[in-house]
Amino acid sequence: MKVLFIGGTGIISSACSVLAVDRGIDLYHLNRGESSSIRPITGVKTLKADIRNPEEVEPVIQGHHFDAVVDWIAFVPEHIENDIRLFRDKTDQYMFISTSALYQTPPEKLPITEDTPRENPVWEYARNKIACEDRLKAEYAATGFPYTIVRPSHTYDKTLIPMQGGYTLLWRMMQGLPVVVHGDGASIWTLTHNTDFAKGLIGLLGKPKAIDEAYHITSDEWQSWDTIFKTMARALGVKPDLVHIPSEKIATYDREIGDSLLGDKTHSMIFDNSKIKAMVPDFSAEIPFEQGAQEIADWYTVNPMGLKIDERLNTLMEKMIADYRSEV
Repeated sequence: MKVLFIGGTGIISSACSVLAVDRGIDLYHLNRGESSSIRPITGVKTLKADIRNPEEVEPVIQGHHFDAVVDWIAFVPEHIENDIRLFRDKTDQYMFISTSALYQTPPEKLPITEDTPRENPVWEYARNKIACEDRLKAEYAATGFPYTIVRPSHTYDKTLIPMQGGYTLLWRMMQGLPVVVHGDGASIWTLTHNTDFAKGLIGLLGKPKAIDEAYHITSDEWQSWDTIFKTMARALGVKPDLVHIPSEKIATYDREIGDSLLGDKTHSMIFDNSKIKAMVPDFSAEIPFEQGAQEIADWYTVNPMGLKIDERLNTLMEKMIADYRSEV
């Protein structure tokens, strides 16, 4: 099977690249060749071009036909329009990486299925992904363009700390300083290791029955945010000082953080993975966050390039905590 990844070196796509190569897929990456070597991948052929510049891409893909094309970096309908023009006659399956953040927020009922309404009144990122999906559905209806939609949830690897604050948050924990948890810490969340996600996505490649379908691919492990923070702290060998602040209050300090909370992470989200399991029988999410948290702690302990404190965020966290504690 010959497959093209547009992008291919990110947190999720790198794990999918490794698994694709391991399974004997003839894998190509289309990117600018400027990504760092944090996630080295061997056995991939690179087509060097900027996907945002169709005139640059066209000669690079000339003469190629792919069994599947996966775009990891399409975020707005204009990106989809570009892909349709470039790959209309060059692939048997076009896979769009969407997001589970587009599901009804807050959800009327759980667990989430692929038929849950798509509506996110808060987060523009999610609304843009909905618009991308709608454009693909319209193109399929009009011309038969063979799309498949994949919706990751909160997917991480050893380099991504899946709580707001990144390394600054880990540093504060290790210094014994308080850290902010949105809400009361009791809402339920789903974290998925990138290598688990990869099994689902690679299993969808080349499947005719996956055309004109959408699949979310997530773990079946559900945890409260307090548990997530405490698990991360345990991996670091520290006891966390958790300060619970309402998401609405956090949003008054930082619009970007607020949108990601109110438009996604504030509300409990658990997923029914029956559809992906039926299509890809060997898919299962096997890595618990306790193991993933230890991978993160180990990586940040020995990798100096990740040890950077965000002074703006650190100051913001201090102010939020001080202000909130003075009010309660």
